[in-house]
Amino acid sequence: MSLSTIFLTALISTVLAADVPVTVSDVVTGPSSHVRLTNTAPQPVTAWSLAATTKSDNGRIHREIYTADGYLSEVTHGLPGATERLERLMPGESRQVPLDALQPGTTVDVIAAVLEDGTAFGEEDAIAAIFAHRAKERDGLKAVVDAFNDVLPARHGAEALTTLRERFTTLVQRDQSIPCRAALDAVQAYQQKTNPDEIDNALRTYAAFVQKEYALAEKHAARRGAIKN
Repeated sequence: MSLSTIFLTALISTVLAADVPVTVSDVVTGPSSHVRLTNTAPQPVTAWSLAATTKSDNGRIHREIYTADGYLSEVTHGLPGATERLERLMPGESRQVPLDALQPGTTVDVIAAVLEDGTAFGEEDAIAAIFAHRAKERDGLKAVVDAFNDVLPARHGAEALTTLRERFTTLVQRDQSIPCRAALDAVQAYQQKTNPDEIDNALRTYAAFVQKEYALAEKHAARRGAIKN
């Protein structure tokens, strides 16, 4: 790679980063590394990628990418186990974000961000990775929704649990995505219940929740707008 090409690549990255509507400040390195992110856009930021860049004594450059995608927090906010790190960043909001231990002198930049309407800013590779993950999550959620839609109208109580457990076990064998594994964990936990009505209510409540997640995933898996440069 020529010096001019390296310079041009660095220049393009700088211009793209300047347009990303999320700023980074208060970079703290060491064992408890963290940064502060601020949303400067007029709408929620649903995903972002950070690049932590460290230059070693021998001149080598190491770049670590951190990505958070919080579009599902519209329905998961406040639930047990929900983490602030995966919450949407609302307009004007600032949030401290923990990172792995960083060496002194490490720089941290926001290299990509996605807004609520699907508009994306920043480096193309980082943006593509975000939407690829969303598409996979959408497909996993659809598989779970389809399973509930097939089973719940025809089976009830323990029979429904057994059928869903078998179906989700098979699904997880070919799809290790979080929605599929979470669905299997849920139906296994419900096996502690013995009252058929309680089982049905638990299954239908979970199915309705996953349906909401799938609707969001279907909406946010499609990229809109264009990279600003």
